[in-house]
Amino acid sequence: MKIAVMGTGGVGGYFGGLLARAGEDVTFIARGPHLQAIKNSGLRVFSDLSGEFVAGSQATDNPDEIGHVDLVLYTVKMYHNEEAIPFIAPLVGDGTVVLTVQNGIDNGDRLVEAYGEEHVMVGMVGVQARIREPGAVEQLGQFGMAAFGEIPGGITDRGRRLYDVFKNGGWNVELSDNAMGAVWRKYLFLTSAAGVNAVTQIPYSDMRTIPETRELIRQSCAEILAVGKARGAPVDDSMVDWSMTQLDNFPPDGMASLAKDFRGGNRVELEGIVGTVLRMGIEAGVPTPVNSTIYALLKPAAMRIEAGL
Repeated sequence: MKIAVMGTGGVGGYFGGLLARAGEDVTFIARGPHLQAIKNSGLRVFSDLSGEFVAGSQATDNPDEIGHVDLVLYTVKMYHNEEAIPFIAPLVGDGTVVLTVQNGIDNGDRLVEAYGEEHVMVGMVGVQARIREPGAVEQLGQFGMAAFGEIPGGITDRGRRLYDVFKNGGWNVELSDNAMGAVWRKYLFLTSAAGVNAVTQIPYSDMRTIPETRELIRQSCAEILAVGKARGAPVDDSMVDWSMTQLDNFPPDGMASLAKDFRGGNRVELEGIVGTVLRMGIEAGVPTPVNSTIYALLKPAAMRIEAGL
């Protein structure tokens, strides 16, 4: 299968690297020193789950050099969507699938606006992964999974074909007949835990054992669930308990990538994660006081980062 990985960070590098190792025709889209290192020595993958390997050196910063592909594995940070969505146009032919496994909840909608629902599938990943150094990505811990499917739901032939490719590549993957439900479930957990983590800057062990902090996370989840219900999203009450279970299962010394980005002064996905809750809440007429407070506490730091201060 001819595949382009749009966004060769931790997620795209790890999951795309597995596909390249399995013999798929994978080209990594990257830039700067990361791109040059991949072209010179191949993409090196260091994984607690999958071992250490070199995924291949097919890489570019120009989609025109690749042409139409069967699959675009779309893994860019949400703040790059405005430029990245039109950027992948040379990759999209009649039968191309663009699979977004980004954080957030509305990336699929944005891709559908650009390319049509017939070209877009959605998914979620649960993995700790990062760029270790130019030309190298690292997957950490014993947890790395993906789930994907069609936006309207159901199982299709193209979903089955992709599932076979992903399984052959060594992914721990589920083909879901309710992919948007899976995306919403992750969104509840990610937004609540990452938002509180970014504010508190404490590890998961403290977040889940301090009663007041744990309750704040639960309240954030409940607000997002209420927003989802008001929007007619495929959500249910079990998602709150699932989110709290995920919190308990994460490494005790771990932290959300959003918290790490704030700490490191890196550009952050605040708008796509927490900001989207506020926007959807206003549209649906659902109050979001907990998430609004988290957003208000984080917004000044995000503005300083954007301004380069």
